[in-house]
Amino acid sequence: MSNDPILQPYQLKHLTLRNRIMMTSHEPAYPEDGMPKERYRAYHVERAKGGVAMTMTAGSAAVSKDSPPVFNNLLVYKDEVVPWMKDLTDAIHEHGAAVMIQLTHLGRRTRWDKEFWLPVVSPSHNREASHRAFPKKMEDWDIERIIKDYADAAERMKAGGMDGIELQAYGHLMDQFWSPLTNDLDGPYGGGIDNRLQFTFDVLTEIRKRVGPDFIVGVRYSGDECLEGGLTKEDGLSISKRLKDSGMIDFLNVVRGHIDTDAGLTDVIPIQGMANSPHLDFAGEIRAATNFPTFHGAKIPDVATARHAIASGKVDMVGMTRAHMTDPHVVRKIIEKREEEIRPCVGANYCLDRIYQGGAAYCIHNAATGRELDMPHIIPKAEIRKKVVIVGTGPAGLEAARVAGERGHDVVVFEAADKPGGQVRLTAQNERRKEMISIIDWRMNQCAQHGVTFHFNTWAEVDTVQAENPDVVIIATGGLPDTEVLSRGNDLVVSSWDIISGDVKPGTNVLVFDDAGDHSGLQAAELIAQSGAKVEIMTPDRSFAPEVMAMNLVPYMRSMQKLDVTFTVTYRLAAVEKDGNHLTAHVGSDYGGVAKQRTVDQVVINHGTIPLDDLYFELKSVSSNHGEMSHDQLIAGQPQSVVRNANGNFQLFRIGDAVSARNTHAAIYDALRLLKDI
Repeated sequence: MSNDPILQPYQLKHLTLRNRIMMTSHEPAYPEDGMPKERYRAYHVERAKGGVAMTMTAGSAAVSKDSPPVFNNLLVYKDEVVPWMKDLTDAIHEHGAAVMIQLTHLGRRTRWDKEFWLPVVSPSHNREASHRAFPKKMEDWDIERIIKDYADAAERMKAGGMDGIELQAYGHLMDQFWSPLTNDLDGPYGGGIDNRLQFTFDVLTEIRKRVGPDFIVGVRYSGDECLEGGLTKEDGLSISKRLKDSGMIDFLNVVRGHIDTDAGLTDVIPIQGMANSPHLDFAGEIRAATNFPTFHGAKIPDVATARHAIASGKVDMVGMTRAHMTDPHVVRKIIEKREEEIRPCVGANYCLDRIYQGGAAYCIHNAATGRELDMPHIIPKAEIRKKVVIVGTGPAGLEAARVAGERGHDVVVFEAADKPGGQVRLTAQNERRKEMISIIDWRMNQCAQHGVTFHFNTWAEVDTVQAENPDVVIIATGGLPDTEVLSRGNDLVVSSWDIISGDVKPGTNVLVFDDAGDHSGLQAAELIAQSGAKVEIMTPDRSFAPEVMAMNLVPYMRSMQKLDVTFTVTYRLAAVEKDGNHLTAHVGSDYGGVAKQRTVDQVVINHGTIPLDDLYFELKSVSSNHGEMSHDQLIAGQPQSVVRNANGNFQLFRIGDAVSARNTHAAIYDALRLLKDI
């Protein structure tokens, strides 16, 4: 048996967990009709195959009809969920992993205009900033009804074969009872801490009546809200002991902080550029004070930290949720002494930010996550070995090279620069986003293992490509900044890339016109503001940086608000004119009837990229398919078979920003779903 602390089994009541690594409860927003159908099952089964000890499904599974899902949660108030759960649990158990589910009532942390349009309920009328609903203050019959709903849901989960359940408290209804900031009730459920905890203990009592004493039940909660007037660390320690002493729960799952605002949520679940494992020591204090099974996970992306968490006795089970979204086979690679091959989570938080914006969770650099029914995590070998030539080493080109290499093809890559990375290398110059370079480094290491040949400092031309006698040519040359967006004065502006790269020094009074809404605009603005300049960010959108999304926006805002950056929405930069040593920026609006001016000394444009596609069009006429990609075959997962030129010796495709300006995930997905069938 291994001496590795994280590979030791753990006994939780009657349940033996095969190691100390788990996925904490999370909702990737894959349900269909509120049920965990094939896609949901495939996602969790892949992690079970990868060796995780336990996967916790369904962050925030809804126990009541007045807890409507705001990001496609499971609906465990429906009886029809039971057979779907049974299919899920049986499939996960078949691969040796345990499985639990998180049950909750969201309370005020939802919206009233979802599902059945029922009023949002909470122990006070206080609105949550994130979801903006003004709740109804709960009556006695609301409390009685919801207690029963919790018990009904728990009974369904036991019938569905779950190994246990976890009740979600922090930020949700239970915590809204706990916190003096959100509980205005009179006794027996309001007032002192005993009364504020009474709802939770009533729920637990009713659950135990239904599921019996042996079924595993835990609570995920905040041991310190880190809010003035909220639950303190001392309160958290007291609550932890009371939960243990109740005799009704089997584990504590501890977090720290509050999630009622984007900033609070981001501190609880930190993103790239923020400290790793910020709450681990706090969880250790809870465990030391209670001597009770304690779980914890919050930005623990690497095996070394997870190993320390267990070896030091801080926690009994360590959560590596986003790490397993990035690489479902973390544990298997640890067991096989292949830790260096683990695909690293870079903390980009594309997964969570997409959920909170109403989409499904996808990993920024593992396009198979959430697509397990169609995309492979382990690339199969090709039946026929081909010569594949790739031009460009951004995320699209490197993913194409990796997949083609794993397929067993002879792969040659050309890159004009002296280093790989493309736009990822540019964005990683920002200290907060430096983890992004791991997207490139991991792929370079994988390519090295599969014998991919690289030619850097090489400007590929038609003759360069044809000299390789390729069977397939992939153009992944990316794009260049598009600043030709004004009616006049395009020659007077610079791009966001010019600022980020350092090719152009910041001015002293700068207008940043952001018409793409991605990281580049904010990165440029922040760099300029840090130089001491006066900065205004302007966008024609009704909100700025929509592609950055909520949690990634938090660090930018904390930085730029301190630097007194001005944010202007719903205005469009129309033209720029030179006026002596200054520039006059002419500003209009898509809403019409507005003509304003700004006097600045620098205008920065962020408007996405124009494809760098000259080589593609030069090769198009001599390729067998004239560059055509069958969308039907691509979507169906079939090899590309278009032939437009019988004399052509190679297929030609372009991917990523060489097609159109999108994002890192789109570039990687382009490459994976094309190359897996070549």
